[in-house]
Amino acid sequence: MLKIIRCSKKNYLSQITKILEKRRSRNDIDTSIVPKILKDIKRDGIKAVLKYEKKFSHNTKIFPTKSETSKVIKDLDPKVKKAIDFSYARIMKFHKLQKTKDLSYVDRYKNKIQYKSIPMQSAGCYVPQNLPSSLLMQVIPAKIANVKKIVVVNPRVDGKLNAAVAYAAKKLNVKLVNCGGAQAIGYLTYVEKVNKITGPGNAYVTKSKQLVSGTVGVESGILGASEICIIADDKTDINAITWSLISQAEHGEDSECILITKYKNIINKVINKIEEDIKAIPTKEVAIKSLKNHGKIILCKNDKQIVDVTNACSPEHLELNLKNYKKYISKIHNAASICIGKYTPMSVSDFSVGTTHLLPCYGSAKFSSGLNINEYLKKVSHINLTKTGVEIIGKSATYLSNYERMFAHSESIKSRMRRK
Repeated sequence: MLKIIRCSKKNYLSQITKILEKRRSRNDIDTSIVPKILKDIKRDGIKAVLKYEKKFSHNTKIFPTKSETSKVIKDLDPKVKKAIDFSYARIMKFHKLQKTKDLSYVDRYKNKIQYKSIPMQSAGCYVPQNLPSSLLMQVIPAKIANVKKIVVVNPRVDGKLNAAVAYAAKKLNVKLVNCGGAQAIGYLTYVEKVNKITGPGNAYVTKSKQLVSGTVGVESGILGASEICIIADDKTDINAITWSLISQAEHGEDSECILITKYKNIINKVINKIEEDIKAIPTKEVAIKSLKNHGKIILCKNDKQIVDVTNACSPEHLELNLKNYKKYISKIHNAASICIGKYTPMSVSDFSVGTTHLLPCYGSAKFSSGLNINEYLKKVSHINLTKTGVEIIGKSATYLSNYERMFAHSESIKSRMRRK
């Protein structure tokens, strides 16, 4: 079920990178219809959104009524409500700590330079089907950043409004619109005209966000099919390893689940336990396909190979499920979220820890971070020079502007100076 890769050759990293790139290219899914969907919505607005919702989701109801929302929330299991409330409190508390102070600097000439955080005026949050946790992890940071207008899009399933998503949306007092896929991204871009769109989705959502980027902002990382790498040794509980791999596999057939180890003796134990455990879950069909498509066990010869392989994988999630994790953690630079030690299953961070599960995938952890309040803030410089200040700074600036053959720049600077 899982492909075994041995790091026995000198070019082992090239071999692994080639395998990873095949999945990252995402060429196996035909998204050629996406540009037409977006073009139609840009031209026809909500009429086109409804057309594609009917076509792909058999959904005729984009805007839930107050009575429908109240009814589904009333029928929602109280334990689920309490779980959402619990997660809400932890996510809110942790993300409030991400707020930073504006910077202000005054020099000897009383020139004042500031660096301010300015909230975006509007944001659109894509929430897949039955994932209230994804709503919390987008809307809460946006609220903390003081975004005025927040719109959540969430597809109906079999024509039904998701009760947990509706409850979370009401709790945070945000507009909820029932559409999904490319048409949802088109709706946020061309109907709601939001400043930025965030959130995970399928290949059609990802492609849509790529195409509208520039008209609107999108998050810095590529949010896509889930990924996990687990570094384990011969003392790691096999049960913990197998369930972490299966837990990510059940996200979807394109999820990537990788065990990295230098202990050959645990490989068969892991494979046998997965084959035994996976039969017990309702999502086994998806999980089995995922592990067959993208499940891997990478057998390394030493610690250096383990570090190099992990950085090459640059996973969305990394579990350091071994006692001596400290020898690795300072050397791993490419992982979006790291769960440390035997008591920290990655799965719990998907819901209730307080961190985000909206994390960069497809290798984008090499250059981007998980969703945070800065995704909804702009950093703006304020510059206020004094009469003396422009004389001192301007003189130096004109030397550079002339050198760079920006002659009008020099004249503009001189126009504010007494001594020219």
